[in-house]
Amino acid sequence: MQMNDSQRIPASREQVWAALNDPAVLKHCIPGCQSLDVTAPNEMTATVVFKVGPVKATFSGKVTLSDFDPPNSYRISGEGSGGVAGFAKGGALVRLESEGADVTVLHYEVDAQIGGKLAQLGARLINSTATKLAGEFFKSFADVVSAKAEAG
Repeated sequence: MQMNDSQRIPASREQVWAALNDPAVLKHCIPGCQSLDVTAPNEMTATVVFKVGPVKATFSGKVTLSDFDPPNSYRISGEGSGGVAGFAKGGALVRLESEGADVTVLHYEVDAQIGGKLAQLGARLINSTATKLAGEFFKSFADVVSAKAEAG
């Protein structure tokens, strides 16, 4: 499954970059995130609960940040296991582009794979759920970052 999109965020590229690297901001913005803990400079462990159709699962896994080009881009990769629900793994290339002094366009390209019971639900349901979750994350992220930018 692949998704590409972008989100305009009313904050400077440096402010957006800082938030993308702040575990507290990420935990707050990831839908269903119960925990997000830094285990190494570029690694985190996460526990996320989400529902796809009739299947609700708790995924535990590892998230790695790589290919750093501050404050322009990085790659985020992760994999997690949801027990009998299956597994998910994938990554995203996140790229920031300034649009004036106080607006940043965040571009993302996601590539993900799933297996187990989740994979049996059908591509349309999975794609629509993934698109919805990504949309929720980036809207929440934009709200948090723009509020921090306004607060100064």
